[in-house]
Amino acid sequence: MSYSIESISPSDRRTNIEMDKLLEAEGIRRDGHLDYSCGLFDDDGELVATGSSFGNTLRCLAVSSSHRGEGLMNQVVSHLSERLLNNGYFHIFLYTKEKNYRIFADLGFYEIARVEGKLVFMENRRGGFERFLSSLGEVKKDSACIVMNANPFTLGHRYLIEKAASENSFVHLFLLSEEAGPIPFAVRRKLVQEGIKDLKNVIYHESGPYMISSATFPSYFLADGDTAIKAHAVLDLAIFSKIAKHLDIHSRYAGSEKTSHVTALYNTVMATELPRYGINFVEVERLAKEGETVSASTVRQAIHDDKLDEVINMLPESTANYFKSPEAESVIRAIKAMKDPRHY
Repeated sequence: MSYSIESISPSDRRTNIEMDKLLEAEGIRRDGHLDYSCGLFDDDGELVATGSSFGNTLRCLAVSSSHRGEGLMNQVVSHLSERLLNNGYFHIFLYTKEKNYRIFADLGFYEIARVEGKLVFMENRRGGFERFLSSLGEVKKDSACIVMNANPFTLGHRYLIEKAASENSFVHLFLLSEEAGPIPFAVRRKLVQEGIKDLKNVIYHESGPYMISSATFPSYFLADGDTAIKAHAVLDLAIFSKIAKHLDIHSRYAGSEKTSHVTALYNTVMATELPRYGINFVEVERLAKEGETVSASTVRQAIHDDKLDEVINMLPESTANYFKSPEAESVIRAIKAMKDPRHY
């Protein structure tokens, strides 16, 4: 039996239905974040294996149960990996069910972290995570940590950082570096660095690929939304615990959450999971201005509605000046084009 591998176009309704059936037969739902899919077809044109990618991650990988043991997964992964390499992605990640871990280990992927009984997060570089840890710099005693997206950086973020900085000798601030949301990472980095430059005990880091955002985390293994959020948090914290151990971080700070179900659930998981790693979770009541909670989502909504002046008191001077400048015009257009600027 010979096989051919072909790309699957989003407009190819018949093949996409076959792909969904194959995934469902293997207990996988199609991921909402895919930018390329392929299929392996037998001589009769039947889809016998499939795989997809999103950015530099492989996902939705499945082989028909009637064709296992034929090395078909190797062909799919090789095809996807070659395509990513040709597109400039040399560091490749994948998520797999725990029971399939050995298949991908044999294909040259290495474990970063896992959620027991659910999934494993892997990369194609031996020692990649260890090199990331080494890049984080000098260990500081009595350190805390904050992880944020800062989309955009507000006085609420500043308040949280100031509190952690006043209560600890050092604060490691990790900014999620993935391009997710309407404000480019380069802009978010600039606004954060300008907004904290006077805080001498705050150490800035970029998260790199090891702190997982909701955009890159796969929910297709899991039964429902809340299960996915919890598993995402557990995996993220398993990775974070290794970072914390390396940097001697003893506390993680986060703002309280009353409006976002996802963030509130994430905080709940942190409160349970972090102490298991010997890390204290500190949930800080969010800053309010004139009775309204300061949040990036409120700022994005105001920009979307041409009401920036109404929330200018929520922004540090550097962020406010940026959004009033010509430099911000393309970002403002992107926010205004969003259907739901509060959530993305």
